[in-house]
Amino acid sequence: MNTHFENDQIEILADKARNGAISRRRFTQLAVALMGTAAVSLRGTPVLAASGELVFVNWGGDAITAYDSAYGAPFLAETGITVKQDGSGPSEGAIQAQFESGKPSWDIVDADPFSAQALGKKGMMEPIDYTVVDKTKTREGFGWEFAASSYFYSYIIAYDAKKYGDNPPKSMADFFDVEKFPGKRGMYKWGAGMWEALLMADGVAPADLYPLNIERAHKKLEGFKANVAGYWGGGAESQSMLMNGDASMVLVWSTRAKLLEQDSGGDISFTWDQGLIAPGSMAVIKGNPGGAEAAMKFIASAQDPAKQVVMFNMLAQGPANPATDALLPPEDTRYNPVDPANMAKQIPLNMDWYETNYGPALDAYLAIISA
Repeated sequence: MNTHFENDQIEILADKARNGAISRRRFTQLAVALMGTAAVSLRGTPVLAASGELVFVNWGGDAITAYDSAYGAPFLAETGITVKQDGSGPSEGAIQAQFESGKPSWDIVDADPFSAQALGKKGMMEPIDYTVVDKTKTREGFGWEFAASSYFYSYIIAYDAKKYGDNPPKSMADFFDVEKFPGKRGMYKWGAGMWEALLMADGVAPADLYPLNIERAHKKLEGFKANVAGYWGGGAESQSMLMNGDASMVLVWSTRAKLLEQDSGGDISFTWDQGLIAPGSMAVIKGNPGGAEAAMKFIASAQDPAKQVVMFNMLAQGPANPATDALLPPEDTRYNPVDPANMAKQIPLNMDWYETNYGPALDAYLAIISA
């Protein structure tokens, strides 16, 4: 799930650089990152830390610049510890391989909480030291034993505002109601958030979603799939489905909502109603070369609201620390998935369920949409 979202953040930041939305100085930093200098790497190229350094593994490309600007450079100034950015992609399998090598070269990883939890329970991840990482600087309900909350995004309904006028969709039931809201739909190829949307449309109350009834969700999907114009795998694809008129409603990542609204001049809008919140996290590999103590200090440093504003501006990440909300300009509140008003309308994905069930559920989902 995280891999596809992180790649999309990279694409958004690249577009900003190309369109001049990032300053000349920021563009220079980006060029440096792409050339692989200044102690960074492109996706797929490993980085090795020297003694007293840390390696933070993210999903590569422009994310390297963002994480270094927001977190790495300030941490060096605060502690004297260099944090090298590695863009080779911390998938669950890659993290496990690092641990099983006996000599991991990674320290901190940008991981799905459910992946960190699954690996942690197998003894592969360090428990988060909440005497160092401040749990009061996270949103209630988003703290895990082996993963520290670091950002948020959502799956939400974006729609053709011209088509639906004064009667826009307000629920997942509306998304799946093609009689009341005629038109084709777009859905996410990789399943996450789609099961919850299908079940709510089928009458399941948000409070009763988990454990997800996958058979019921897939039965709903089988009866609806004739109305689906396509299943997107990346955020740009979800945008084009709406911009090109291929679909009248699409379940999109919230990081794309602002772009859709701006690019369409307001002809495309979105709603937070019954959105599905997905958390990202930082986690530490057990036996990491830089040591758990330094890694925990880095995670604690990244809780600074001012630093999380940088990540919101660069990658549209919803901040993990609720104190960050007050630092965002009023005009940006609409685009923050975890602004209190927006968050109150949404349902968080249950990491415990995804930890245990995601793989088999996705296999069944893919079989239906590809049939």
